[in-house]
Amino acid sequence: MRFVIVTGMSGAGKSSTLKMLEDAGYFCVDNLPVPLISKFTKLLFQEHGQYDKVAIGVDIRSGQNLEELEPFLEQMKEKRQPYEILYLDSSDEVLIKRYKETRRTHPLTGSGRVENGIAEERERTAFLKQQADYILDTSQLLVRELKSQIDKIFVENGSFRNFMITVLSFGFKYGIPSDADLVFDVRFLANPYYVPELKYKTGNEKEVQDYVMQTETAGLFLNKLEDMLKFLIPNYINEGKNQLVVAIGCTGGKHRSVTLANAITKRLGDLEYGIKVEHRDIGKDTANVVLRRSEEGTV
Repeated sequence: MRFVIVTGMSGAGKSSTLKMLEDAGYFCVDNLPVPLISKFTKLLFQEHGQYDKVAIGVDIRSGQNLEELEPFLEQMKEKRQPYEILYLDSSDEVLIKRYKETRRTHPLTGSGRVENGIAEERERTAFLKQQADYILDTSQLLVRELKSQIDKIFVENGSFRNFMITVLSFGFKYGIPSDADLVFDVRFLANPYYVPELKYKTGNEKEVQDYVMQTETAGLFLNKLEDMLKFLIPNYINEGKNQLVVAIGCTGGKHRSVTLANAITKRLGDLEYGIKVEHRDIGKDTANVVLRRSEEGTV
């Protein structure tokens, strides 16, 4: 039997994850009081195959009883009863934003400040994060991207490392991304903006990609970037980091940076980590482009 404990920070996506697991054939129970979990698991392991996939949601709503989960997990280890812990996390800034948007109250704050509740929750769930088999940071994940990660781990039984890589293209004229860990400037490459037939296309289109990557310099840079990231990632993991934002910038964030971001994402796709690509500024000039193309008679 596959027994999964879904836990983590309130607002990080636990309810959505349980729904995804339920859709994938898991028998799911949310917010079961900790004192009842031992009785629940005892019944499960006595059923001999009636339930082959089970997931339970456990979070700070269990109150003071949450601390009782730690000795229970030790007992499961002693009895050789297998279990996995999925810990869902998110940045404080994103969690606060989610609470404000939904107008929900954090379980630990009442009428107080959300920031204080989040800080206390991190402290009280730290032991679960330390024991987690999988840690997913949902700060920048779309629902479909979260589902893709859940399916990879719990449906496809694929390999997984507690590390998420975001490759982010951007335009320097709109500012460097504040959450970037590594920033690379590709403005030294040939710029399709000055080629009339490519000016209004993007790095998601083959014509632009071929133009940007036509030189030996572009290929050499891509090779060196791949080598550097493959060297750095294991070292970041050893230091306890669970996510990395690699920002690649050009002037407007539309041609060169998009091309290179797509290319390096493809190169890193065979690694045992979560990886996604985002193009922050690719549509920033859309309105101006339509106006200019109209004036030039190209629409």
